[in-house]
Amino acid sequence: MRKLFNKLKDKANAAVISARTFIENKKAEGYVDSGVKILIAVVIGALLLAGLYALFNTTIMPTVTSKVQGLFNYSGN
Repeated sequence: MRKLFNKLKDKANAAVISARTFIENKKAEGYVDSGVKILIAVVIGALLLAGLYALFNTTIMPTVTSKVQGLFNYSGN
């Protein structure tokens, strides 16, 4: 009987330790953090590209410019 109680006590202690470890885990790398990082990277990239356009007053990436203009000139035939 004593072995049974010791075994139950050990399992309960292991469960408590596991739960405590899970709760005290301070790692905050989640979906929101990843989304914010991606959004910041896109905004910084757009600002850099806008700065290059303002600095050089010319087309920096001609293929992208021609493709965007082609999208806006779509006639729908």
